[in-house]
This record gives sequence, structure tokens and C-alpha cells, in this order.
Amino acid sequence: MRLYCLIVETCLLCAAGVVTLPGQITASTARHAPALALALAAGENSSSKVPTGADGAARTVELIADKDNKFKLANGQTGPLALKSGEIIKFKITSLFGGEKARDGAVHSFVVRKLRESGWSVRLKEGVQEFTLTAPKPGNYLIECTVECGPGHDDMNLKMVVVK
Repeated sequence: MRLYCLIVETCLLCAAGVVTLPGQITASTARHAPALALALAAGENSSSKVPTGADGAARTVELIADKDNKFKLANGQTGPLALKSGEIIKFKITSLFGGEKARDGAVHSFVVRKLRESGWSVRLKEGVQEFTLTAPKPGNYLIECTVECGPGHDDMNLKMVVVK
């Protein structure tokens, strides 16, 4: 139990592959702590299996969830977003009000439906939000906004290509 508490308080990598820093533990990441505890108890070093940036840090990807209800890369392009499988990505998303917002104050969301259970579902409030995820297995994915955000919402998506 002591190991479990330590992991929940200082979790750096949950079993789902979502990196979480102290103070950012959510119900979603905390539920994976028992699996991580078992992996650590078995001597498995999960963090050594996940590639990171050249200096060992996560790669930062800046996106804009724009007021015209489109996802854009930091350079203004509309994609695709290219990632390497297993790469740790620190997303920095600037969300701008697009005409409507949800009851919880979300103006957009960042969702990959096939990867929701791995943390790829984040409600975006107006302003800048940062979160860290691990790129999934190779393939083509679609990042979507699932918040009714205003005119153009139905087309608010961004292609994501993950390579080996």
C-alpha cells in the first residue's frame, strides 16, 4: 500500500503511457497506478522503454484551437501532425473562443476517439493548456473537437500520422 501511495503522489508515467507530473494526478491517471505498481514491483522499468527527445525530455508540440473552429499547427498550417510511435509529446494548446462553449466552460476539446482510454481526450478551456501524452502505435489518426464550439465545428479536426 505504501508503494501505491508513493506512485499516486509522485507518478511520472502511468501504465497507459500518459506522463503525469506531481500535482497533476487525475482520476484517469490515478486509476492506472496499481498496474504501474505491479510493473515496478516486478522490476520492469517502464520509463526506459519510452523514447523521448534528444536530451531525454518530451518534444513540445504547439497547436491552436482557433476561433474559426479549426486546429492549426504553430506555423499556421492545418496538418498533418507527424509523431514517432512511443515518443513523449508535451502538447501546448492555445484555445480561442469560437462562438459557443460547453457548460463546464470548455471552448474546444482534443480527442482521438480510438485512444480515449490512453488519455487522448482533453477538454480545452479558453487560454493555454499543457499536457503530456505518449504517441500511439504507428497509423493514421484523427484529432477531433467534440465540444459544440460554433460555426465550422463539424469540420474541426486534425490528421495525425504516427510512424515507427
